[in-house]
Amino acid sequence: MKEMQRTTRRKLGARMIVQKFGGVAMKDKQTRKNCIGHIKSGLENHQNVVVVVSAIGRGDEPYSTDRLLRLTDAFNYSKAASDLAASCGELIASAILSAELEEAGIPNRILHGIQAGIWTSGDFGDGTISDIDPTMIVDSLRESGCVIIPGFQGINEFGQVMTIGRGGSDLTAIALGGALRASHVEFFKDVPGVMTSDPRFGKNAKKLDSMSIHQLLPLLETDHPVIQKRAAIYAMKKAIPLYVRGIATDEKGTWILP
Repeated sequence: MKEMQRTTRRKLGARMIVQKFGGVAMKDKQTRKNCIGHIKSGLENHQNVVVVVSAIGRGDEPYSTDRLLRLTDAFNYSKAASDLAASCGELIASAILSAELEEAGIPNRILHGIQAGIWTSGDFGDGTISDIDPTMIVDSLRESGCVIIPGFQGINEFGQVMTIGRGGSDLTAIALGGALRASHVEFFKDVPGVMTSDPRFGKNAKKLDSMSIHQLLPLLETDHPVIQKRAAIYAMKKAIPLYVRGIATDEKGTWILP
């Protein structure tokens, strides 16, 4: 059985990608039209797309992680309850994107919780991915070609929801890319790719066409890294190609190679 699963994943990996959309890309229906366009293109070019989403918006926006965690001070007394509440942002984002994909004529399926096969261990709020069972994802891709996975979370050995740290949706996407042997993992940002400097603090920033993962790591020592550093280190260990692109454009982004 395990050999059959490995063979299926090898065949699938050559014709599937993982796409990750962050809170900025998911913030309203207009920006989500860009997400849908990229998913449609991914399906046309690769046949199968696993979509990982972050919570909608940032900061004080209604369904952001920060806003959910401020619903009650009592979350300080229950990290398990806090993680469950925090995970809802990605669930809401998944449901909205799924419905809008259907509206656009793109069949899809959401897999969450134990369905997603992402197992975690460690501490609530900062768990680690201990294992991924991609069986249900592979089966679902055979049905629709597009599967949506809420980022930032998994299930521990007791069946409890556990989040995997801020920026954890990046890690979800890369870990799934490794488990499914995807051809690469795409990240959609509000910048056209990896820049030579932060474009918010100067006009001389230029987009890099390609770089190695080793060259990327020093650029992630910032308050707003283009990819979570923990996720990038995982990609380096698993030799997973990454592609950072602009959400509002079809122009070529930055390839990050193992």
